[in-house]
Amino acid sequence: MKILVINAGSSSLKYQLLDMETEKVIAKGNCERVGLTEPFITYKHDGKEMRFDGAKDHEEAIAKVLDILTNAEYGVVKSLEEIEAVGHRQVMGAWVYKESVLITDEVIEQLKKFDELAPLHNPANVKGMLACRRVMPNVPQVVIFDTAFHATLPEKAYMYAIKYEDYEKYHIRKYGFHGSSHRFITLETARVLGKPVEETSVIIAHIGNGSSVTAVKNGKSVDTTMGLTPLQGMVMGTRSGDIDPTVVQFLCKNKGYTVDQAVSYLNKESGVLGITGLDSDMRNVENAAAKGDKRCRLALDMVAYTARKHIGSYLAVLNGADAIVFTGGVGENGAETREDIIRDMDNLGVVLDKEKNLNFKRGQIECISTDDSKVKIFVIPTNEELMMARDTQDIVKNLKKSK
Repeated sequence: MKILVINAGSSSLKYQLLDMETEKVIAKGNCERVGLTEPFITYKHDGKEMRFDGAKDHEEAIAKVLDILTNAEYGVVKSLEEIEAVGHRQVMGAWVYKESVLITDEVIEQLKKFDELAPLHNPANVKGMLACRRVMPNVPQVVIFDTAFHATLPEKAYMYAIKYEDYEKYHIRKYGFHGSSHRFITLETARVLGKPVEETSVIIAHIGNGSSVTAVKNGKSVDTTMGLTPLQGMVMGTRSGDIDPTVVQFLCKNKGYTVDQAVSYLNKESGVLGITGLDSDMRNVENAAAKGDKRCRLALDMVAYTARKHIGSYLAVLNGADAIVFTGGVGENGAETREDIIRDMDNLGVVLDKEKNLNFKRGQIECISTDDSKVKIFVIPTNEELMMARDTQDIVKNLKKSK
């Protein structure tokens, strides 16, 4: 079965076509600057990359991607009939969706009600679904939720200490994100350890421009750092992470912001970018810190400290863990960041092998802890698209059986 995986943003649309017999990517790319000036589409397959004119909206972007994939000269499928299903990423499933589902008109209408909970992502995700359904009306489409893996959080972990009636009325609670990544890593960790996933407890540090740490007990998410929105938790590329909520009031009072402007400031102008005043790209920040930039050094220290603090608290929540796993762009590629995070955790039974960490081969699964570390430390590349494709395949197969 060939499955197209779509991740639609407000002005972008990432895509991957996977052959599920081998679980290999046939082709992938990105429609960038959708609806903006100078839009373009990238297309990669067989180690080659091509670039095409972009699209004025998401529907045109989908149509152009399908034209590229089926092109007689450089395409990878002979016709659209070879694409048997489409899987869509959806950031917010809220309290309603606890697993992936087949997209119907009723599902679309329900998803639109979540816009207030995820205003930056939700409308764009739905826009991609609607565009794809118009262009491929007879192809089954599945929605995979970032929040679904965290549906197993206990009340004591997902509740905020606000008036209970406001929780009931407005559904204000922790939802968590990066669910497809955390679920994939949970399954991979169990496989690497040779344990049933139901007996595997792991702390996953998904670190990139957006970062989250999740505590998994016996294969189930029991706590995670992101909350009602992806703003909560670690210091991230442009997000502040955990702060005193009255900072919003202070910004409004002293900088003349509206509440929306203050929240945008915390989402887009804070974090590593805000501290350094330079960049949110950790590679550039590390280079500047190595040359003596004190604010860049501070930002790196803050990222590592907040990650270490959450990992330590989750070791307490789990009463120990089989492993700590680093994943995500920085988690997989940032040896210095990994060392900074794990530093001084020896008394907790977490000991990094510095040589293994520095000599880690990118793209591989590696154990980077010492032989006597009570808690193993791994680097495992995540694969959210494959997790999405697996869910899509399962739902479509069950749909075919029911017919």
